Amino acid sequence: MVLRLLESAAGLYLAGLTLRDVCETVVVPGGSRGSLKLVRRLARGTLPVWKHVRDGPIGVNFAPAIMLGAFVGWMMLLVLAFGLMLDGLGDAFSPPLEGFGAALYAAGSALATIGVGNGEAHGAARVVLVFDGLCGLSVMTMAVTYLLEVQSNIAHRDNGVLKITTTSGHPPSALGLLERYAALEIRDDLPDVLRNGRDWCAGVLQSHASHPSLIYFRSVGTGSGWPATLGTMVDLCLIIEHLLDAPQLRGLAVLLREQAARLAKEVTTLLSLAPAQASPMRSEVDALCERLRAAGYALREAADLDGFIAARGGDVGCIDALSHHLGSKPAPLLAA
Repeated sequence: MVLRLLESAAGLYLAGLTLRDVCETVVVPGGSRGSLKLVRRLARGTLPVWKHVRDGPIGVNFAPAIMLGAFVGWMMLLVLAFGLMLDGLGDAFSPPLEGFGAALYAAGSALATIGVGNGEAHGAARVVLVFDGLCGLSVMTMAVTYLLEVQSNIAHRDNGVLKITTTSGHPPSALGLLERYAALEIRDDLPDVLRNGRDWCAGVLQSHASHPSLIYFRSVGTGSGWPATLGTMVDLCLIIEHLLDAPQLRGLAVLLREQAARLAKEVTTLLSLAPAQASPMRSEVDALCERLRAAGYALREAADLDGFIAARGGDVGCIDALSHHLGSKPAPLLAA
């Protein structure tokens, strides 16, 4: 009798732990803080193998596979949890359950809302079976609603990615964007780029910090992925702040860089990533200045090249670490 009570108590604890992980992953902003962290463990455990097999970016199938694995894992844990509870209440069935396998079958049948097998439940077993079915319906409903939310957030993020990569190439670069705008004689539209970039960073920060699994989602046609787009925006801001003679753009550039830096820092903190070394060589910065002059941009008389190198080393390090983690190329300083 004591062993059956302990078995039921263990099942109840496992069910609570699993449901908490589901809610904190899907419903509660900020990611799972429970002890399971199933999505994060699956991603970290399989990402190195996935990148090794692909020998490149993680592609579009990794994140959906992780989410599918997580939902299957949650359902299996719930089957195990309620199976333990029902096995402890085996005598409350007519006929009594014949071992742990029969209890798992009854729990799985109730979780999938297809019945309870050949036995009829009585007393406390009926309560457990009802809650078993409710948990199954809840998890499946949250899975559907979460996928709709994922699609909405990814569509917003990749809309900005496609705009930047279409303008500045693959992988995107701030220099390529500036040269393109100069060639099309639309340099007066750069303030809109900075404002839209700030809105994009704020949206990505809100969605990806709330649901870290979105970090790994990638859509077809987005080239190098969203970290390279983020790096392009930071480079654009640094160029405006330290190199270009464009005081009307400086305030917008500072605001965008601060928003982008916050996004990069919070995401890398969530993933426990260390910043990469991103300081460019002086020769690269000299080449950058020459191409900016050739495109028709006015540079400051005393451009702060050393300040640009130091600032880029601090602001782009987190973004390059994120690119490396996802197996994608970072934004280059010099466009091809």
